[in-house]
Amino acid sequence: MDTQMNTLDALGFWAKIVQRGLRELPYDLSSRQMGVMLSVYLTPPPHTIRNLSERLGVSKPAICRAVDALSAVDLIRRKKDDDDRRNVLIQRTVTGSVFLSDFADIIMQENDGAAFLAKAEDAKTAA
Repeated sequence: MDTQMNTLDALGFWAKIVQRGLRELPYDLSSRQMGVMLSVYLTPPPHTIRNLSERLGVSKPAICRAVDALSAVDLIRRKKDDDDRRNVLIQRTVTGSVFLSDFADIIMQENDGAAFLAKAEDAKTAA
């Protein structure tokens, strides 16, 4: 009854999530854009280009391009820092929250399906 995921299982699981995301979600984000989104939504603010660059290990110009693309479709928002006008803060939006919630739903549904298939396979093997 080995339920441990192997390399092909892991890649297949991720492929299903990506394929469903392409079909069902309104935006096709790059890995870099998704990294920025997840950093902004899963870690406490404030978020700046500099700290996103450091956290993700990506250059500041690359983060700026990702933020430009994400803010163009209202997934995140830029706001001047009231305390330091030189800084630009990256903020969450309702559209971005809904997008990530829908993405998380896809992951959870695929995970439930994978768990069901693993249990069925285990039952078949045990019989």
